[in-house]
Amino acid sequence: MTGKFGLSAALTTPFMQDGTIAIDAMIKQAERALSSGCDSITLFGTTGEGSSIGTRERADILASCLSAGISPKNIVVGVLVDSAQDAADQAFAALDAGVRNILLAPPSYFKNVSDDGLFDWFSSVFSQIGSTARDILVYNIPSVTMVTLSVELVGRLKQAFPGIVVGVKDSSGNWPHTERLLKEHGDLIILIGDERHLAQGVRMGGQGAISGCANFLPAEIRAMAVEGKDDKRVQDLVVELLKFPVTPAVKVLVSYVTGETIWHTVRPPLVSISAEDRKKIEAAFGSLFSKQAA
Repeated sequence: MTGKFGLSAALTTPFMQDGTIAIDAMIKQAERALSSGCDSITLFGTTGEGSSIGTRERADILASCLSAGISPKNIVVGVLVDSAQDAADQAFAALDAGVRNILLAPPSYFKNVSDDGLFDWFSSVFSQIGSTARDILVYNIPSVTMVTLSVELVGRLKQAFPGIVVGVKDSSGNWPHTERLLKEHGDLIILIGDERHLAQGVRMGGQGAISGCANFLPAEIRAMAVEGKDDKRVQDLVVELLKFPVTPAVKVLVSYVTGETIWHTVRPPLVSISAEDRKKIEAAFGSLFSKQAA
């Protein structure tokens, strides 16, 4: 891809009460994001509960998005699995459909793994994808995976797999780590996953963000992710959201700005935010932003 990465909405996934995916509502949310300032959407990321979405469902959702006229060049696909074979299969299917990037998380079942072990796992994934491997963003989100992608490991992957490993989404929330990535690997696409550090990171050379908050604040997050403009309101909102399980909390605000209650539902093992806590989240949002129109 040419040009900077820009802003990708880490798309939330709407579930019916019986747990099935409401694909029409998901496509509508994708179109809303793309028409409101997002350069792309990211399917099956952390905010999209990607680890809870099966292979057949992934295929149905991606096919439905493409059939609805969403260009594959505006789609990033998250891969959040432990088996190198499963990771390769999911990535291959998405790349074969022409998507912009793969957001690839490290395996997370085994803890305290070494950089050597992680390097070998990524190597196995890329080998199994084969000649179509390209445009991989490795995903550092240790608060979820309990695995840190070290600055040194990123360097090894970059050197060993040019054109395949093209960037990092750093959702560590650890500014010194993010700063080192920007300074030592500025030739890669460095995406800042923590909106509290986003504008500062972009001013240092970061190329944008894959952001859950872009589901309901696309214009505000774009100003941070593309122009490097600080927005204390967004930073304060993130602090409030982090008082709750983040993915269900984000869905509360998607529901709030769209008026669609379907977004309250999450898949196990996540649990929906209680009505009492929904009011707290909505009040925090309302005190910082006027209610956004759908």
